[in-house]
Amino acid sequence: MGLNNNSATQKVILSVALLMSLTACSQTKTTQAEGVSSTDSAVVSASNNPSNKDSLEKFNRSIYSFNVGLDNYFLKPVAKGYKAVTPEFVDTSVTNFFSNLGDVSNAINNLLQFKVSDAINDTERFVFNSTFGFAGLLDVASAAGLEKHNEDFGQTLARWGVGSGPYIMLPFLGPSTVRDASAKFTVDRLTDVTNYSDESLYYFALEMIDKRADLLNEEKAFENISNDQYVALRDAWLQRRDYLITDGKSSKDSASDLIDRLESLDDL
Repeated sequence: MGLNNNSATQKVILSVALLMSLTACSQTKTTQAEGVSSTDSAVVSASNNPSNKDSLEKFNRSIYSFNVGLDNYFLKPVAKGYKAVTPEFVDTSVTNFFSNLGDVSNAINNLLQFKVSDAINDTERFVFNSTFGFAGLLDVASAAGLEKHNEDFGQTLARWGVGSGPYIMLPFLGPSTVRDASAKFTVDRLTDVTNYSDESLYYFALEMIDKRADLLNEEKAFENISNDQYVALRDAWLQRRDYLITDGKSSKDSASDLIDRLESLDDL
């Protein structure tokens, strides 16, 4: 792959067309531990920081309404068209391809969190799928018993004791916090291998359409969980985020289980 020559402006413009209002960057953990160590207590404290509260609610609600509108009028129709013309095995292969590339970032963040075993495991997954899974189109690693351990730099910062900051609704990208958004647009971009390709814009477009298409069968369940969907999404997302950061040591309810499905259909 060559160096990326696309401008940031181009990517922002395309991202408007590729809204995923109900998804965020984080994905589902594959393991759940019991008990809380002293280190994990610090993590819980950081992830449950009172600044998580929605001090920007008025602004966030306006962005949420914008995201939903743009999704309804543009991305959802595109996703439906993609789903209609794409054979299931091709759709699955596309999902596997991007999931495989994500193991590079997973391995790096697991290493930064001193989860050496998980880092080695995710490196093995990437090598195994890239070699025997035809560049990741097939997920042969999971079939071989190599579980996926999803991590991002926002989770890494939380493990280091960095507080989340206020909850924020990002245009085009959905729920986040100040900490997680900062991580997303800096280190997470550096560890995303598609950003080093001349075709990164096309990778970005395909991944967003593929993820949105995978959400089509799940979104109705979300619509039925609350009269105030903004509050339901916010509370479930924050609870689930704490659950991921603490490796399953904080509680999670049925609403955040739904967020698992909405956000993590590609491994998901």
